[in-house]
Amino acid sequence: MTDPQFGRVAIIGIGLIGSSLARAVRARGLAGHIAIADRSPDHLERAEALGLGDSLHAGADAAVKDADLVISCVPVGASEEVAKLISRDLKPGAIVSDVGSVKGSVIRQMQPHLPANVHLVPAHPVAGTEFSGPDAGFAELFENRWCIVTPLEDSDPAAVEALVRFWRALGSNVETMGADHHDLVLAITSHVPHLIAYNIVGTAADLETVTQSEVMKFSAGGFRDFTRIAASDPTMWRDVFLHNREAVIEVLGRFTEDLIALQRQIRWGEADKLYDLFSRTRAIRRGIIGIGQETPAPDFGRRKP
Repeated sequence: MTDPQFGRVAIIGIGLIGSSLARAVRARGLAGHIAIADRSPDHLERAEALGLGDSLHAGADAAVKDADLVISCVPVGASEEVAKLISRDLKPGAIVSDVGSVKGSVIRQMQPHLPANVHLVPAHPVAGTEFSGPDAGFAELFENRWCIVTPLEDSDPAAVEALVRFWRALGSNVETMGADHHDLVLAITSHVPHLIAYNIVGTAADLETVTQSEVMKFSAGGFRDFTRIAASDPTMWRDVFLHNREAVIEVLGRFTEDLIALQRQIRWGEADKLYDLFSRTRAIRRGIIGIGQETPAPDFGRRKP
């Protein structure tokens, strides 16, 4: 086994992403010591039972002492609190990163509170499931998935490269881009789709002429997929929408315009326009499968034959 890339890695928050990181770092020998912090006693108890870390801490400040890499895996709205907690105990030269799906807000929350002798290099692994908690993680979560690294303008190139190597070692494909562009891209590829899923499931539940038992009993494939997405962690997604509101509202505006146009096409029986839209969207689906970001298996591979 080669020497680990980092002597000590601190993971703050041991939910789905944090526990997957701990498992993957362990499996690939990327750290000499894995320190885990979580303010939930139940999460720490499960992390200990699962053997996820070498040391477990109720406070993030204790976990980050002597850490070469610190990764915040908390809802984006808690980023400022984390930065304040760890600022005095960070090792000079440490890399501080995160896994949030909003980057501009995370930078604005964390940067003012971190000492000048550490390197803030935000990142976002575009991977996940609808499950949460320490038991939900698995080491393969990041394999052949994209991780977007969003360096600051003055980020140390060596620190950025170290983080890129780290994510590649976890099996991820890595892309770098600016934080604002990231937030716009994720608004269309992730945030608004989740918002639509939450809304359509809520609409079905509130529909007075359809009972809740009928909604569950007669769920077709499309609605089932919406419910899977809508089952995601409510705290995490509440923070995503509050902290990426500008990009989400911009994309929602465009989506609303397109939805009204689609409504008009259905109302007036414009078959050619409907067919053209459905053909273009079908091609997108096939393209996602073609680059290995999804499987063509029945039910998208989520049901065993």
